[in-house]
Amino acid sequence: MSEVAYSLGDLVERLGAELRGDGSLLVSGLSTLQDAGPEHLSFLANAQYRKFLATTRAGGVLLTAKDAEGYTGTALVVANPYLAYARISHLFESRPRASTGVHPSAVIDPTAAVDPSARIGAQVVIEAGAWVGPDVEIGAQSVVGARSRIGAGGRLAARVTLCHDVIIGERVVIQPGAVIGGEGFGFANEQGSWEKIAQLGGVRIGDDVEIGANTTIDRGAISDTVIGNGVKLDNQIMIAHNVQIGDNTAMAGCSGISGSTKIGRNCMIAGGAGLVGHIEVCDNVFITGMTMVTRSITEPGSYSSGTAMQPAAEWRKSAARIRHLDDMARRLQQVEKRLASVTPCGDASSDG
Repeated sequence: MSEVAYSLGDLVERLGAELRGDGSLLVSGLSTLQDAGPEHLSFLANAQYRKFLATTRAGGVLLTAKDAEGYTGTALVVANPYLAYARISHLFESRPRASTGVHPSAVIDPTAAVDPSARIGAQVVIEAGAWVGPDVEIGAQSVVGARSRIGAGGRLAARVTLCHDVIIGERVVIQPGAVIGGEGFGFANEQGSWEKIAQLGGVRIGDDVEIGANTTIDRGAISDTVIGNGVKLDNQIMIAHNVQIGDNTAMAGCSGISGSTKIGRNCMIAGGAGLVGHIEVCDNVFITGMTMVTRSITEPGSYSSGTAMQPAAEWRKSAARIRHLDDMARRLQQVEKRLASVTPCGDASSDG
């Protein structure tokens, strides 16, 4: 059992749910339908797991009204079980909370400003002119570069690096190893040699943003790289210089955005997708996994590229055919030209 326990009745009140069953039962954690015990709350959000509902041992289950029909256990009926699970999950979070104050091993420049309510971990470095707002937590060995700012309620996990002139809004969470404001990939070519371009911009991040582990966001070459409010970035994402990402867009792991690309609001970019530079993606676009976006998208909707998985032998046959498509297209054009050159014969008539 965990250190905290809640009655199902209490959780029903917190969620505004409908209770069907015993509200006095205590739960001390969350679990999947197949792994849950009587001390757990579970949920059904994906139809493929409905088969486990009949045999689950969970003390209570978050269900839609439709899925709750005929269920003999205790149900907490909600419109969106996954959203309800997300909200309840914070009650059982076990992440340690650092003590208020500055660890003795931290190094803070005299010109930096750190709010008294902030929590500064071991071996943190805060450089000249930086500002750390109220209730901010900075994990061990993180670096806050010169003139960077962290808004109220932000949390940097261990080993996060903010380079100079990074401006972060309120309630932003950055996971371990992320690097914000590194130099963008800018070089000018002269007869085969590369001349480095100074990256003069910064990074601006809005409120309620989450940035995953080992994700990198480059500083702008001239103007700033901009991440809008409510953006969610998974682990190991690459955001190049001068990119702009609109409010509430979400990106999954290992996706990459090339320089000066602009992405709209409320977009979803699945894992491994790549976008070339200097294009625009409008609002409300869904880009599926491993898609390569090579031109601007101007209409909302779902976009894909590449070929889906198939048995290797079939894939090799398909790949062989693809290599011949160009030749086949030329031959088809020749056939079409020959057909077009044939003059249709008119109807013959004769005297009766």
